[in-house]
Amino acid sequence: MSAEFWYMFPLGIAMTAVGIASGVGGATFYSPLFILGLGLPPPLAIGAGLIVEACGFGSGVYAYLRRRLIDHRIVRAMLVATVPAALAGTLVAHYVRADILKGVLGMGLFAVAASFLRTPDAVSAARLNDLAEESPDAAGTCLTTARGEEICYTVCNKTEGRLISGLGAFFMGAASSGLGELNGYFLLQRCRVPVRVSVATTVVVVAATALVASIGHIVQIGRQGLPKLVTMGNLLLFTVPGVVIGAQLGPMLADRVPDRVMEVGLGLLFTITGGLLLVEAGLN
Repeated sequence: MSAEFWYMFPLGIAMTAVGIASGVGGATFYSPLFILGLGLPPPLAIGAGLIVEACGFGSGVYAYLRRRLIDHRIVRAMLVATVPAALAGTLVAHYVRADILKGVLGMGLFAVAASFLRTPDAVSAARLNDLAEESPDAAGTCLTTARGEEICYTVCNKTEGRLISGLGAFFMGAASSGLGELNGYFLLQRCRVPVRVSVATTVVVVAATALVASIGHIVQIGRQGLPKLVTMGNLLLFTVPGVVIGAQLGPMLADRVPDRVMEVGLGLLFTITGGLLLVEAGLN
């Protein structure tokens, strides 16, 4: 082990704080940085990014468990699709050319950027949430939060949800992003699950799937020799502590930065990063 990547500790704090404040998975931030900034091979960068994401979302899972906002039935239904799809994505990532992976990741970042730039305003989001909540007599599912509040709604087509989440999980395993964005779209806008339950449930599904996908990458990287595993270990040695601290600072940052400022800023950032990845893929 070495201190080669010491600077990832302060960077990890800053980047994870922004990620938690905006709801973006850690791999979406870290995988492009590891590729463009550190020059790591895409499979190694994506695997390390997914480990970071699993660590960062772990604290979110604990927080939402305490608040009792997780719909465990949706979690189980989605994990049936996301786990095998993510493992399939990890296998693909280690057998396709590096420039193809960069191109896929670049296109994924464009999609993430578009989702930020087209995020519904507060009034539209509130309207979606009101449409999702139903009276207890009409609803198919009711959750009682830790504060004693009852949230009732009806979950729509689970088959469609499995297909959408499975597709997102495949791209997560192969290119580190896609699951959180597609899950959020399906649960809130297509399935009308209330915002708080949608976010909490998505965090659990993404965390569990990222953990499985990262293990798949570790196994594949280990087959390529010890030096690559050592490089990953040196990188995570400083990144993960920064992630743990940044995850605690994220909610405070969210309270201080207006939502629209965060959304536009991240939309522009991911557009530029996605463009750089596509340019590098084209040059190769």
